[in-house]
Amino acid sequence: MPWRTSLTRSPGRTDAARQHQGLRLALILVAAFMVVLDFSIVNVALPSIERELHITAATAQWVITGYAIAFAGLLILGGRAADLFGRRRMFIIGLIAFTVASLSGGLAHDPILLISSRVVQGAGAAIIAPAALSLITTSFADGQQRTRALGMYGATASIGFVAGQVLGGVLVQFTSWRAVFLVNVPIGLLAAFAAPRLLADSRAATAGRRLDARGALLITISMAALVFAVSQADASGWLSPSILAALAIFAGGVAAFVAAERRHDDPLLPAALIRRPALRTAGTINLLLGLWNGGEMLVLSLYFQQVLRDSPLATGLAIAPQGVIGFTAGATGARLAKRIGIRRVLILTGAIAAAGFVALTQLPSTGHYSPVLATVMLVGFGTAGTAFGTMVIATAGVPSEEQGVVGGVINTSRQVGAAMGAATLPAIAAAVGHDPIAATASGTRAAMLAGAMAAGLAALIAWRSGRTRRSAQPTVTRAPLPTAVAASPQLVAPRGNEVSSSRAGHEAHHARAYSSHRPPGLRDRVRYLAAPSPVGSLTAPAWRAHTWRGAERKRKGVAPGYGRAR
Repeated sequence: MPWRTSLTRSPGRTDAARQHQGLRLALILVAAFMVVLDFSIVNVALPSIERELHITAATAQWVITGYAIAFAGLLILGGRAADLFGRRRMFIIGLIAFTVASLSGGLAHDPILLISSRVVQGAGAAIIAPAALSLITTSFADGQQRTRALGMYGATASIGFVAGQVLGGVLVQFTSWRAVFLVNVPIGLLAAFAAPRLLADSRAATAGRRLDARGALLITISMAALVFAVSQADASGWLSPSILAALAIFAGGVAAFVAAERRHDDPLLPAALIRRPALRTAGTINLLLGLWNGGEMLVLSLYFQQVLRDSPLATGLAIAPQGVIGFTAGATGARLAKRIGIRRVLILTGAIAAAGFVALTQLPSTGHYSPVLATVMLVGFGTAGTAFGTMVIATAGVPSEEQGVVGGVINTSRQVGAAMGAATLPAIAAAVGHDPIAATASGTRAAMLAGAMAAGLAALIAWRSGRTRRSAQPTVTRAPLPTAVAASPQLVAPRGNEVSSSRAGHEAHHARAYSSHRPPGLRDRVRYLAAPSPVGSLTAPAWRAHTWRGAERKRKGVAPGYGRAR
C-alpha cells in the first residue's frame, strides 16, 4: 500500500540523518569547549599581562572578575532569550560577540579596553552556554540518546577546563599572552559559519509570550553583585563597605525579583520550574561542584608554581591527567548510568572526588612531581561524572520551551560556586599557612580537605534525594498501556519528528502528575479521577483507568508508564 512506503526509511537516509546529528553535536561541543577553555587559559597569562601593560595585580585580577560577573549575571537571561528568540539565533549571536571580544582583547594595549573586552566575552559566553545545552536537550530525545549527548557535553567541558592550563602555558611560554585571546578567533568564526548549516532553528511557542525585562534586570544585577562580593572578598575583606554593599544589593535584588515574578504573567523563572525537586537538587550539587573545582584549580596552580617551583607549562602538564580522566568519565557516563542508575552515579562520583581530595591532603612540601599528585585523576573523574549527572536530572522531563532557562539555572549555580571556591579555598590556604602572599604546603592541604568536604556533601545530598523520591532515569522502557487503551487503533504513536503536540502535552502532563512520589491518598484519587484526557483520542474513562493504574504502580515502587524504577 502507498502509505506503508511513506513510513519506511531507507538505510541511506538513516545513515545521513545520523551523520548530520553527529556533526550537529560536534559543533555544539566545539563551542562549549571554547567557552570553558577561556575560563582557565587566561589565568596563566595574568603575570605576563601585568608586566606588559604595567598594571598592578589587583587591576589584572579584574580580567578574571569582569568575565565572571558578566557570565554568571547574564546566564539566566541568556537561557530565556534562547527559548523565546530561537536557540540557533542566540547561539550564533553569542559566538559572534565572543569572537569579536576575543579579537579586541588580543589586540588591546590598554587595561580598560582589555577588561571591557573580557566583560563582552563573558556576555557572549552567557548566551552560548545555555543555548548549547538547550540545543542538545531539544535535538536528542529524552532517554539514552540524550544521556549520551549530555555525557559528551560534560566530558568536553571537563577536558576544556584543564586544557586551558596546558595550552595557556604553551602559548604564554613560546608566544605571547595575546595568543590566549586570539586563539578563539578562528574557532569562533568557523563555528558561527557552520551553525546555520548544521543546526535547526528551534524556539518555544511565543504566542502571547514576551521577555520579562524587569525580572531579567533584577536577576542580572543580583547575580553580578553576588559574584563580585565572593570574588573580591579575599582582597577587600568580608566586612569592607564595598563587599557589604554588594551583598545588600544581592539580597535586595533577589527579594525584588521574587516579588516581581509572582505578579508577572510570563515570569523569567516559572514557579513550577523552581519547585521541581530534581532541579533544586541539581542546582545545589552543581554549586558544590563549582566550589571544589574552581578553588582546587587555583590552589593547585599556586602550589605547583610557588611551593614546588614548577613552570606554568609543567603545572599544566601535572594537572592534565585530571582532564583526561574527566573526559573518560563523561564519555562513559551514559553506560554507567544505564547499569546503576543516575542517582547512584551522582553518589559514586561525589564519593570518588572526595577520596581524591583526601589523598591530596598528603601533598609533599618539597621536591617535584609526587605519586600522590596522580590522585587528581580521582578528582577529575568525580567532577566530570557529577557534572554529567546533574545535567541529566535537571533536564529530564522538562518541556522543550523551558530547556534554555534550565540550562541558564544550572550554569549559574556552577559559576556562583566557582566564584565562591576561588575566594574560599585560597582564603583557607592563606589562613592555615599563615602567609597571605605565597602558597604553602600546609595551606594547600587544608584547602584540599575543604574540597573533600564539599564533594562528600554533594554525595550525601544525592543519597538523601533518593530516599524521598525516585531520581530521573537516564533510560526508560515504556510499559504497555492497559488493554482497553492499547486496543484502540487511534492510539498508534507517530514516529520521529511526526510526534504531535497532543503527545507532547500528554508527556508534559505525565511528568507533572508524577513529579512527587508519595503514596496515593484521597486527594490523589480525586485528582486522577477528575483529570481530563490530555490526548484527544483517549476517552475519559480510558485515561482515568490509565492514570489510576499508574498511581497504583507508583505506590508499589514501579515508575508509572515506564519500566521498574532503579
